[in-house]
Amino acid sequence: MDNSRQRVVTGARYLNFTLENENYCMEILKVKELMGMTDITPLPQTQDFIRGVINLRGLIIPIIDLRLKFGMPFMAYSKRTSIIVAETNYDGECMFMGIVVDAIQEVIAIPEEKINNLPYINSKVKAEYIRGVAETADGLKIILDIEKILNDEEFVSLKSLAPATAEESEGE
Repeated sequence: MDNSRQRVVTGARYLNFTLENENYCMEILKVKELMGMTDITPLPQTQDFIRGVINLRGLIIPIIDLRLKFGMPFMAYSKRTSIIVAETNYDGECMFMGIVVDAIQEVIAIPEEKINNLPYINSKVKAEYIRGVAETADGLKIILDIEKILNDEEFVSLKSLAPATAEESEGE
């Protein structure tokens, strides 16, 4: 009983990160791993925002540059550039993807009642990717809906990459 009361008080937890000097968050429960930038194996004939794949302990994970997905200019990767390995569901199936962000900040708690759905958000990101905006002590945080970052066609494209790439690596 104590745990449920504490959860109500603290709110859900979100990973805070930056893109193009704006603060974004995503549910911490969707985050499986945080990594520094690593070598990414490029894939031919994929969309620009799909940077390639990495092998993470035997799992082939597609890497998406969130800047490019959101139509922001490419920025050379630096020491602060990070990959968030996130779990998402497509068609009832669990899938992992790596998301390249400018920098990871911290994990913060945001009570559900502090998250506002706004019809128009003055942000560089399309409203369809945004779950809401929260006012925090550090200012506004844009909360992304990780499940909506990719459309059906892009999910199918990513899903087809991993098995093909895994088979190619086994053959080598």
